[in-house]
Amino acid sequence: MLHEYRDIITHMKENGNENAHFLHIFEKHNELDDKIAKAENGDIPMTDLELEALKKEKLLLKDEAYGILMKYKKEHSL
Repeated sequence: MLHEYRDIITHMKENGNENAHFLHIFEKHNELDDKIAKAENGDIPMTDLELEALKKEKLLLKDEAYGILMKYKKEHSL
């Protein structure tokens, strides 16, 4: 997720206590990404509606994470 901001994400991880909410969102996004991939590969059964709901949740998390990243980048002049 947000690979182009890898340096900022690494910086945030190094200061994890300050960025617990972002790290939670980041982890949840990765878990959903994994679950979606497994469902699309047929490894776990899931209806189209369930899959669509997971994709929407993942997108919302990505949008929230992006907002936090941009704020962090600005505040830390990165």
